[in-house]
Amino acid sequence: MAAIDYIIILFYFLFSIGIAFLFSRRARTNTRQFFLSGQSLPWWITGTAMVATTFAADTPLAVTELIRSGGIAGNWLWWNMVAANVVTVFFFAKLWRRSGVLTDIEFIELRYSGKEASFLRGFKALYLGLFANCIIMGWVNVALAQILAHLFNISHSYVLFIVIATMLFVGIYSAIGGLWAVAVTDFVQFIIAMGGCIVLAVVVIDKPPIQGIDGLIQSIPKNALLFFPSGDSSSLPLSAFLLFVGVQWWASWYPGSEPGGGGYVAQRMMSSKDETHSLKATLWFTIAHFALRPWPWIIVALATMVLYPNIPADQSKATYVFAIRDYLPAGLKGILVAAFLAAYMSTIATHLNWGSSYLINDLYQRFMVKGKSEKHYVYSAQVCTTLLAIVASLLIFVIDSISGAWAFIIECGAGIGPVLMLRWYWWRINAWSEIIAMIAPIPAVIISRLVLHIALPYNLLIIVPWTTICWVVATFVTQPVNHDTLTAFYHKVQPEFGFAPIRKALHYPPGNYQTFMILLFQTTLGIIATYSLLFGIGAVLLRKTGACLYLIAFAVSFVLVIYSFRMTKK
Repeated sequence: MAAIDYIIILFYFLFSIGIAFLFSRRARTNTRQFFLSGQSLPWWITGTAMVATTFAADTPLAVTELIRSGGIAGNWLWWNMVAANVVTVFFFAKLWRRSGVLTDIEFIELRYSGKEASFLRGFKALYLGLFANCIIMGWVNVALAQILAHLFNISHSYVLFIVIATMLFVGIYSAIGGLWAVAVTDFVQFIIAMGGCIVLAVVVIDKPPIQGIDGLIQSIPKNALLFFPSGDSSSLPLSAFLLFVGVQWWASWYPGSEPGGGGYVAQRMMSSKDETHSLKATLWFTIAHFALRPWPWIIVALATMVLYPNIPADQSKATYVFAIRDYLPAGLKGILVAAFLAAYMSTIATHLNWGSSYLINDLYQRFMVKGKSEKHYVYSAQVCTTLLAIVASLLIFVIDSISGAWAFIIECGAGIGPVLMLRWYWWRINAWSEIIAMIAPIPAVIISRLVLHIALPYNLLIIVPWTTICWVVATFVTQPVNHDTLTAFYHKVQPEFGFAPIRKALHYPPGNYQTFMILLFQTTLGIIATYSLLFGIGAVLLRKTGACLYLIAFAVSFVLVIYSFRMTKK
């Protein structure tokens, strides 16, 4: 890289730390400021920050690998999650904001009662906040190391030093500025990351032998341009596609697309100004995440099929980095490196703040050190954030590959989705329902994989029914949640329907099932709008017929969604 490239990257780092110091005084006020930005974020910052978090450094590389192996249709491995996100928008975003909890794990003791609820809260805080969170960040570090190695062709030890230094830098600004700094830098980082990806797409498709979008279309197999899987799609057979869109999105827990919302998505919803901002933020996140963000990556991925036709399959994802290295001039190359660093840092910063919120609010303050001042817990959160950064950075020495890990996460969470959604509306769900739904998939995964030799997504047909039977039985053979807890939960959250015995005991009117139908109608429109915009943009870029129909469907469904908002306002 030239001197201008390094200047651009240095300026980006200085900007990030400057944002942290700008919000440092506000972050030190109390834990709600540190973890939820005082619940004052506007929807456009909140939603964009969610998109930035899910834009990890390796995401364009993963999309490139999917497309090179199975064409555009290979993206249904994650496009199927649109429905889960849209359901969260209309059914759960307002409820999360209304709950008033600091974390989605704190919600457990708001909704459930008994020692089993306390155990579930403490276990999930430790498991998700420390173990799972650090593994995820460790893998993101490995991905960045691979990117830098391909981009600069430098020694492994030097790459490790750069990644660890960057990780610790993110830990410092996350600890200093809290969620305000994380969200604002996420907002800017998303603009940088997407801007860089768009620049790369524009530059690469003009290079010979492609020379424009028409040349790209003529140079690659027609099957690679299909939006839906066909019989000869090697990466995603039609049967697998049907299982993903018909079962996986509602049945499985998956980071960033949890049924009913959860994790850092729930944190961002709860950090919004009010219920309306929470809903708008989640809707913007869904549209940007699925419909707007992928196309620059897809165009570059298709271009690499022409520019690097003979790359081995195990190196296919690296072709995205090769395109940066081989085709960008000085200045633009620095912007792309900054874009990848922005994608990396936005993901890591959110995971540090989110994981720290679990460990401090749901473990340290709840079970270990009670009754201290807010200043003490904010300081503890800053220390915890820094320690998480150190632990996750050290995992780069022990994590070599994550092949199949995301499939394993989906399998181990298969069947818990209905519990996570129904707990908001069905009074009989209790802590044992959720505990059993977390445990039951494990033997089913082992049997389906090791005994029956059935892998994802086909083993969902085994895991989901088994898990469902287990948690339903557990629900009815254990005691229901304490009546006072259910009453307090209902008063605070006020779900529009469900909880019939509680409504009756309190002499409330029956649930408003007209509202349920309106929400279902909005959800259907939201799914249509998201997919229509996704395929409409793709059809325009790739000169496909039907582009106008897709865009008209998006416009009509989106306008109807906006119009219907007034029908659910109180």
